[in-house]
Amino acid sequence: MVQAIINISDHTNRVLNILKAKHGLNDKSAAIDLMAQHYEAHIMEPELRPEYVEKARKIQAQNSIRIGSVAELRKRYE
Repeated sequence: MVQAIINISDHTNRVLNILKAKHGLNDKSAAIDLMAQHYEAHIMEPELRPEYVEKARKIQAQNSIRIGSVAELRKRYE
């Protein structure tokens, strides 16, 4: 476990106290850990779900359509 002395604003202190009370945590360190876990899960890039990987593989296996030029594309889809 790493120990750190940090400087936080009054607002951040209030947020940590609210998290601590809301989740029944013992100290602000646990609140910071909870915030880090939430950040990791929702903000950072999560691993791809197996269902998504399977769907992407099926799409890649489909036959592609050769368009050629912009004029041919417009002709095809107008």
